Amino acid sequence: MIQGWPRWNNASRKWLWILVVIGIIASLPVIYQRIQTEASAKKVEFVFNYRGLLEVASYQADPAAFMNEQLDRLKNAGVGSMAMFETTLDELSKARRIMLFTAVDVAKMNQGVIAENGNYTYIAFTNEENDRQLRPLIEKGLRDLDIATSPWQYGEQSGLVIAAGPEDAVLKPLLETDPIAFAMLRDKGFNIVPRISDNVPFNEEDVDKLLSFYKDNGVKRIMLDGEGVKGYGEDEEKNSVETMAALLNKHELGIVVIENMKVQPKGFHKIAYLTGYNAVRLFSLSDTDVNLDRMVVADKIALATKDRNIRMIYFNAAPSKDLQKGAVTNPLDNIIHTLLEPGDAVQRVKDNGFELGQAEAFQVVDSSWQTYLKAIVIVGGVAFVALLVSIFAPSLTLGSFLLGLVGSAGLYVLKPTLLEQALALFVAISAPTVAMILAIRKVRDLSQAIPSMSAGRRLSHSLVLYFKTAVLSLSAVPFVIALLNNITYSLVLSQFRGVSLLHLAPVFLVAVYIMLYKGTNLVQELRAWMRMPITLVMVVGAVVLGAAAFYYLSRTGNAGTPLPGEAAFRSILENTFGVRPRNKEFLFAHPLFIVGIFAALRYRWALYAMIVAVIGQLSMVDTFAHIHTPAVLSLIRGLLGLGLGLIFGLLALLVWYILERCWEKWSPRLLKP
Repeated sequence: MIQGWPRWNNASRKWLWILVVIGIIASLPVIYQRIQTEASAKKVEFVFNYRGLLEVASYQADPAAFMNEQLDRLKNAGVGSMAMFETTLDELSKARRIMLFTAVDVAKMNQGVIAENGNYTYIAFTNEENDRQLRPLIEKGLRDLDIATSPWQYGEQSGLVIAAGPEDAVLKPLLETDPIAFAMLRDKGFNIVPRISDNVPFNEEDVDKLLSFYKDNGVKRIMLDGEGVKGYGEDEEKNSVETMAALLNKHELGIVVIENMKVQPKGFHKIAYLTGYNAVRLFSLSDTDVNLDRMVVADKIALATKDRNIRMIYFNAAPSKDLQKGAVTNPLDNIIHTLLEPGDAVQRVKDNGFELGQAEAFQVVDSSWQTYLKAIVIVGGVAFVALLVSIFAPSLTLGSFLLGLVGSAGLYVLKPTLLEQALALFVAISAPTVAMILAIRKVRDLSQAIPSMSAGRRLSHSLVLYFKTAVLSLSAVPFVIALLNNITYSLVLSQFRGVSLLHLAPVFLVAVYIMLYKGTNLVQELRAWMRMPITLVMVVGAVVLGAAAFYYLSRTGNAGTPLPGEAAFRSILENTFGVRPRNKEFLFAHPLFIVGIFAALRYRWALYAMIVAVIGQLSMVDTFAHIHTPAVLSLIRGLLGLGLGLIFGLLALLVWYILERCWEKWSPRLLKP
């Protein structure tokens, strides 16, 4: 049995490739259903922060007229919804529904001296209607926070005394939004997106009544604010998060996932699960963002909706003091001209196949047979990883496959999510690595078989290997999509793990293969490298490589800082092709692959270029690891990168060939004694 093990290992490779192909075929129906899911929600909702608009209006000479005018402008520009917070005394004061007084103010009015032990807050309603609608809301809201109130009179206007300091009282959130502003915004045709925090004690009856009111007034989803979702603070005693989810389901209200939040509110994942992921992703434009160049902001909006499955665009606005102009300015004009001309963001969103309206959650297409197909995909994925093992340790091929199956079965029972993420990562690493190493082997075989190959044959072999390697690298994509086909990845509640490892491992493995696996004894090659004396050049080279690796990793993901002019170049690509290919693919890695293969067919040392060129292969796979990006768009991006990479590669190859011919012609004269 032991003697036959090497033979079984060799024979198993063919069957492993067959399992990989079967896994790819099994993934296709799963991929199709993901595409169906991504096509199920095509409405984009523009939301404006009402509190920010109220603050801007409070600086105007006629706040009410300004508010009315700006609401009409925003509505005409395409903003269909207003986000409203739980109201506060500060907000009601800025809306001129109440007047706020301190104990000092009251003492002055009474021509008296402030008491030593009284630091209360006094409010007066500005008219009878405000008194009628707001007094019950304020009294109950403060009572829920254990703050006492009592009647107070300011001249002919009725009011309240609040047993809290002014600085504290004005910040206390009341459960409801400003009902007067709510009705005014609805009359103007705006939908409302309420923002609910956990700062008010959870009371099921009150929340049920509030959500019922929202549903009756056309609300489709709410934003959960603060450190925890509504009810989280009392969840241990009352199981209130589950109750909150049940109330949301009862009133058919969804939630919002805010993009780029470092930490979601506590309890958010639970409430998302309990509401059946009735959620949409929201892209928030900060006070700084909305003051940027209109075309830049329009680009952000278009990319968010098209590239990242964003269905809600949220505008913040705040007044700012401009000392040079000697005025208080605001970004409203910039926002409106971003949505209309010259930014034309609304039209760009429509041109990308969307329509304006209240955002809808994806209708997940997930047939029961996906479970069985995913099991086949898992087997194919394990086979792919075993093929990578076979390149570096042939004797472990069959053992690694069997061990992978056992480990996968265990993880499937204990932690299926970990299995999906880990196997997706390992396959994403394996495919570009295997593809590049097979290309290197082919170059070595060809250069040995045909030592003096013509330029035409070198070109044809380079192009064939370029496409074969790309196809083999992209064979990881069906596994990644099928394994991570879950709505939680589309909503970025779960994420593909190991991006840094994906960007480093193939580079490292290809480097190891080129340096140590040369068809000779592996141990001897390793000893030769170990005995090699360390020189200053090597130390400098290691430092340079380390710096390059650090910069390379800093550029991965969404946190990388663009180079000067890069943002403008990206915008040009996006507007030219509709989908922006990755610069490192078509400007660098793909051309380097073509030139590197062409040169390596004559100069063996040129194979070292493949260590860097593999970045293009892994980058194509990494594109599909962004599950929140539509799969079709990722495919277009990858193919566009390959096509442009071919063009730039041929241009670079022409330059290389000219330099090569010049060297052949002039080197004998230069080297002649």
